[in-house]
Amino acid sequence: MEQTPSAAPPRVLTVAGSDSGGGAGIQADLKTMLALGVHGMSVLTAVTAQNSLGVQGAWELPAEAVRAQFRSVADDIGVDAVKTGMLSSAGLAATVAGLLAGLDAPVVVDPVGVSKHGDPLLAQDAVETVRTRLLPVATVATPNLDEVTQLTGVRVEDEAGMRRAAAAVLEHGPRWALVKGGHLADPDAAVDLLTDGREEHWFRARRHDNRHTHGTGCTLAAAVASRLALGHDVPEAVAGAKDYVTGAIAAGFPLGSGLGPVDHAWRLRG
Repeated sequence: MEQTPSAAPPRVLTVAGSDSGGGAGIQADLKTMLALGVHGMSVLTAVTAQNSLGVQGAWELPAEAVRAQFRSVADDIGVDAVKTGMLSSAGLAATVAGLLAGLDAPVVVDPVGVSKHGDPLLAQDAVETVRTRLLPVATVATPNLDEVTQLTGVRVEDEAGMRRAAAAVLEHGPRWALVKGGHLADPDAAVDLLTDGREEHWFRARRHDNRHTHGTGCTLAAAVASRLALGHDVPEAVAGAKDYVTGAIAAGFPLGSGLGPVDHAWRLRG
């Protein structure tokens, strides 16, 4: 008996760099999307030589290659949500911003500035382009505290500072700002603030004593995009993404000689 093909799941596109170690970047995004039940697709912006110890090299793809990948996917398959990650140069950030401006789908912008190991992933001359071209097309921008400072100059030391940071990010045009407070000194809780300038949502999770957290930011942004594609509103999407990444951090495992990755398949291993 012939089986009727099943309907396609929601389609989520990641526009980001590759992590050869598999913990962050495109690889983390696609693992997250599979874990959350959507169909992941990719536009590769850069190739990195990367492992548990850091980034040993990075090579940006030409704008023409990025544009061709995007059009190939969007024009045939279609897109229900997009997540952006590593866009290392001003030219690349401008190219991607232009492509996203014509897309009728929610966009999650993770303004990646440095890797988990402290390696710079965004050229200084690209910061202004991310600020003025990419953030205005974002449904949700997801900077961590270092990226907030890089983009706005606001330095955050406490939860009150997170409000100021979110307001500064919103001035650049995203509909929502999700300021990630994982770098705050609170030893017990990881606190994030989501706001559109009118309503606030605070997300708190127990901080896990686990150093293997490579890919946390990529994973959270990809999870938000996945849940938006599944039909959740922004606060619901962020709440679900926070739960998913908290579990992934708790289950993070050692790999290589340095920082291991979060476990994207933690729900499958329970």
